[in-house]
Amino acid sequence: MAAKEELYAKVTPRRQRQSRPSTVKHGSALDVLLSMGFPKTRALKALVSTGGKNVQAACDWLFSHVDDPFLDDPLPREYVLYMRPSGPLLQQLSHFWQQSRLSCGKNKAHNIFPHITLCQFFMCADDKVEALTEALQSTVTKWKGRIPMPLPLELYTSSTFIGLFVEEQMAEVLKSLASDFATEATAKADVHVEPHKKQLHVTLAYHFQTSHLPVLEKLAKTVDVSSGCDWLAVLFSRDIRFANHETLQVMYPYVPQNDDELELMPGDFIFMSPVEQSSASEGWVYGTSLATGLSGLLPENYVNRADESDTWVVHGSHSMLTCASPLNSGSTVAGLLFDGQLSDSLLDSFMAPPGLTGLCPPMQVSRPTSQSSLSKMRLFVCRHGERMDVVFGKHWITQCFDSKGRYIRSNLNMPSSLPARSGGHRDYDKDCPITVFGSTQARLVGEALSESHTTVDFVYCSPSLRCVQTAQHILQGLQLEGKTKIRVEPGLFEWTKWVSGTCLPAWIPPAELAAANLSVDTTYRPHFPISKLAVSESYDTYISRSFQVTREILAEGKTLGNTVLIVAHASSLEACTRQIQGLSPQSAKDFVQVVRKIPYLGFCACEELGETGVWQLVDPPILPLTHGPNHSFNWREMLMQD
Repeated sequence: MAAKEELYAKVTPRRQRQSRPSTVKHGSALDVLLSMGFPKTRALKALVSTGGKNVQAACDWLFSHVDDPFLDDPLPREYVLYMRPSGPLLQQLSHFWQQSRLSCGKNKAHNIFPHITLCQFFMCADDKVEALTEALQSTVTKWKGRIPMPLPLELYTSSTFIGLFVEEQMAEVLKSLASDFATEATAKADVHVEPHKKQLHVTLAYHFQTSHLPVLEKLAKTVDVSSGCDWLAVLFSRDIRFANHETLQVMYPYVPQNDDELELMPGDFIFMSPVEQSSASEGWVYGTSLATGLSGLLPENYVNRADESDTWVVHGSHSMLTCASPLNSGSTVAGLLFDGQLSDSLLDSFMAPPGLTGLCPPMQVSRPTSQSSLSKMRLFVCRHGERMDVVFGKHWITQCFDSKGRYIRSNLNMPSSLPARSGGHRDYDKDCPITVFGSTQARLVGEALSESHTTVDFVYCSPSLRCVQTAQHILQGLQLEGKTKIRVEPGLFEWTKWVSGTCLPAWIPPAELAAANLSVDTTYRPHFPISKLAVSESYDTYISRSFQVTREILAEGKTLGNTVLIVAHASSLEACTRQIQGLSPQSAKDFVQVVRKIPYLGFCACEELGETGVWQLVDPPILPLTHGPNHSFNWREMLMQD
């Protein structure tokens, strides 16, 4: 036995690993990834991109990012330290978030969950992140129990901002905590952290329309700031490359049809930069996937707007109460892509991006069942059908017209003939027709209206040829062609700022449209003549014009019939319906985001509330129309290969 003990005594003790400040200690997580053969830089990137506590999540990230062109990019992530509420106060704030968004639409505050900023964004190298989280841990340990709960907060409102400000004396205490963290982070992780120097506060709303102030202020006053709350010190990170991008969430799967398209997986997030959209066709956007790091084109109606913080990663969440223990880290804020858990499930209740309300949702079809519903004044607004220039490119005219200006069909989706234009075929450049499939889309809508026993008393449309043709085919589906005439209303044309060049399109006059066998009312006198349309009009002018024309159309129809159909542009579904509901116009940016998601033949319905003159959006009497793309096919190129 003694010999055995002597043998063991001679075994050289294993040398303890020295703690080097330049090495991140992810423990077994990093070791496992390295043992699997992943390069250290990639393993570290995977760990910090998923919160650093879950080997499986890091592996999944690495495998999904195998084709990411920036996988080996040394650019670090950007970090920020927030105080985040939990418990009853979080419930109060999340209720405010939901109600303010429903009542007034999204404002800038909705991009990030309720929080108090303790420091500005700063960068930290991947191999220093473990040391950074240790700096937060040691700081919180020092300050635990020294911050009274609940924090004293006071409501402040102005014409553009609503927030809860921390009482000045307590704000200085929190700033001291932030300063200590900055010192610890510099010492342990060799990073420069700038503590927040302005007044500490929780932002409730900002960059909202002035008309929304009374509603938002009333909602803010319902927040009980004395509600119980444990404030959490939370360290977040984001990918600095996408800091100024718009965040979108994928709603439907999409399989790429071409090499430059992006595969979509429901739940993934897409980063989209407005600068990169110039080359994208209508109905498409260019973006980068959070799940794969790949970039490409994607159909815009497959995604919804999300909030900026939905893609952030949690690296540490610590209670400031003496009795509480550190909370879990290692997740995205939205909790959709990775396995980590946030400290409380209440966050999901207001982080989940709400769907767009009001415009063409896939609702259950409702059909009128009583005489009272049939007698209500109704307004239908729909977008035109598929455009020739979007499907075949902007140079389709040079491909389809010979030197003598004769039209030559080169694809089954091109119409067999086109109306003659007094100004020549070059006028089609700014006033294109719809495709054969666009005609089919319109007829399907007309047939659906007929099957739902919906009558249309008047049809108004934009002067754009694509809108007139769409209206014509809807009437065909309704079996009203020749019976109901189309009233061409220039006031329904889209925002003229979107027209390229220095002049408006040269539209085909109603008399020439009628001569081309389109059911146009040549006796109709427009409410807004072409001569009043200005090139590059302001957003306010366009919204005002659309509202004015819609009101006059409805007033005109009220004495003669019950149902009016407007066939115009994607923007018309919003511009012609929002203000008649008594709502204020959206900001130009929010307006554009809504409009981009409206597909061909997007259809919405409004009903007047009695004789009040106020309208509300209701379920359309028809089902939505959805279909997939059908890319070009050349049998010679595809099948006759060497």
